[in-house]
Amino acid sequence: MFWGVAQMTSIRMRKHARLFLATGVVPAVGLLGTLAAPNARGDAVDDAFIGALKAKNITFESPATAINSGHLVCHELDLGSTPEQTAQDVMNSSQLDGYHAGYFVGVSIRAYCPKYAGQ
Repeated sequence: MFWGVAQMTSIRMRKHARLFLATGVVPAVGLLGTLAAPNARGDAVDDAFIGALKAKNITFESPATAINSGHLVCHELDLGSTPEQTAQDVMNSSQLDGYHAGYFVGVSIRAYCPKYAGQ
C-alpha cells in the first residue's frame, strides 16, 4: 500500500517537474497550461489576464506562454491541489516570490477557473 502511495507521489512529483520545466517558460513565470479555445470572450479574458500580470511587473516569454501557464493553474486545481500548493509550485519553479506567485495563481483563477475563487 505505501509503495503505491510513494509511487503515485513520485510519479506526480515527476509529472509536476516535467510540466513546470517543459514549457520553455521565461524564469519569471515558470508555469504551464493547456490552450484555451480561441473565441471573442477568450480574447478579452486573455487580454485582461495579460494586463493584470503586466500591472504587477510579472514578465513572461510571450503572452501565449503566460496564458498557457494560467491554464495550468486550473489544471493543477482540477487534480486536487490547493491554491496554496499551486502557488508554492509556481514559486519553486520560477523566479517569482511568494507574493507574485500567489498573485499569479489568483489572477489565473479569476480569469480561467472562477469555480475555484474563494478557496
